[in-house]
Formats: sequence, C-alpha cells, structure tokens
Amino acid sequence: MDKKILRRNILSKRAALGKDGNISLSKKIINKLIDTEYYKNANTIMCYISFGSEINTHEFIRNCIKDGKRIVVPVTFHEPREMKPSQILSFDELEPGYFNILTPKKEFIRYIDPKEIDLIIVPGAVFDRKGYRIGFGGGYYDRFLADKINDKSTKISVAFHLQIIDQVPKEEHDVPVDIIITEKEIINCK
Repeated sequence: MDKKILRRNILSKRAALGKDGNISLSKKIINKLIDTEYYKNANTIMCYISFGSEINTHEFIRNCIKDGKRIVVPVTFHEPREMKPSQILSFDELEPGYFNILTPKKEFIRYIDPKEIDLIIVPGAVFDRKGYRIGFGGGYYDRFLADKINDKSTKISVAFHLQIIDQVPKEEHDVPVDIIITEKEIINCK
C-alpha cells in the first residue's frame, strides 16, 4: 500500500482516540518508557515535542528534567532539510514554531553534539515490528539517524497499538528503530 494512504488511514484512527483516549494511553505508554533500563541508564535523551494527536511527550520531557537527565529536543531547518539537537533546561524555554510545533526560543538554543545522545525517542505515524516507520514525509529523522548519532544510541518509538501494521513499505534510506513501546507491549525490533 502507498505510504501516503497508510499514513492518512492510521492518523485518522489515531485522531479518533479523542483527547481523553490519547491522554490515558499516552500516560500508560510513557510510564512504560520511564520504567525501561534504556531510560534509567541514559544520560542524554533526545525527544520530539508532541503536537496534535501524537502520544503526548510533554510530561516525559518534564520528567527527564526532574530526574536530572540531559534532555534535548530537535530544532529543524527547512533549507537544508536537517535537524539539530538543542538542550532545554525547562519546558518554559519553548515557543510555537514551524507548523505550531513547540521549539526552543532563540535565546535558549544550546546545540549539542548528536554523538552524545544515549537514547532518542523517534516519532512516526505507522510502524512495523521490524522497527521500520512511516514518518511525516520530510525525511528529517532518517537523515539524522543515519548520519548524526553514534551506533550505541538506542532508538525507541512510542506508539498507540493501532499504529502497528504487518509491514511498512520501506526504502533504502529508511532507518529502523530498536524498540517500539505501545500500551499493550514492548516490541524488540532487533
């Protein structure tokens, strides 16, 4: 099936969870993530800042700060299409940016070397059990995962169970994640 059609179908199912369903399942999934050894052993964690019907990562980011983790979030550039990780010390350092997605305010941008990231939380719309994903069409994460991070970084996606399908159409440049955490299970993709 075509990636665009798959993405649209799954995103409409995800949106149908509604605000209450999203909040309830997000909390369950994020708690599972925090209970993993990957989280406990990580010093530097990169996490996307959720928007819309995505699993809510805002409390996860606040939790990282509270736990003394070094938390970094993506700053995206549209020409050239790339991302850079920037450390935040407080959720208050963020403001709406491109597509209304929260991003660090200019005065709080603190770029770090991507090789320092121990754990990266990777967004996506659709996933399969081998860790392949359909993102949102920009290729930002695939380029970042392929070129920037070190081989020891653990790549985890958090997803609602309805986002898991048998097989995602993949291309040569696609980079799979290592683990997917849903409200029902933890999938080891390696």
